[in-house]
Amino acid sequence: MTADAQSSDNAIRLPVERDAVIELLDAGGEPRVLKLVVARYPHSSLAWAKLADAVYDPDAPLESYAYALVGYHRGTEALEQAADGDQAATGNPSVPWSHEPNRGYLRSIYVLSRAADALGEADEAARFAELLKRLDPTAATEIEASRTAPIPVHHPAPPTESIVIRGED
Repeated sequence: MTADAQSSDNAIRLPVERDAVIELLDAGGEPRVLKLVVARYPHSSLAWAKLADAVYDPDAPLESYAYALVGYHRGTEALEQAADGDQAATGNPSVPWSHEPNRGYLRSIYVLSRAADALGEADEAARFAELLKRLDPTAATEIEASRTAPIPVHHPAPPTESIVIRGED
């Protein structure tokens, strides 16, 4: 599906996240910080999705699954509010990745599918993967690309020469 097809009349666009949420999420990606963000802004599916992704461990996926499930439910609530009374959002609405505020919800679904798979819940993992694909066929690829983007390499300053003063004792 092209970007033009995704921007069709049945697309749902969530409201923009609060600036404070974005600033806090940009401040750090470690679980300790993310837990503080979701505690302060529990309706942010983006915060829940980032926390779920940050704590994901394929050998112990339960915590990630729980956080992603909350993000999914918060996003579903927000989608229902955004679509409320919008006749264009009936049927099979899309939730385009290209609209940045939708990304928290889509990320929650992605992490939920991944964690369900790690828990051995193959049917549930497949259902969430299919839901993600139906909402936006490009979302999984975009999420994976953003997770595997090369991390900028910090090149330290070149070493300086040492000055050694030799003298007689």
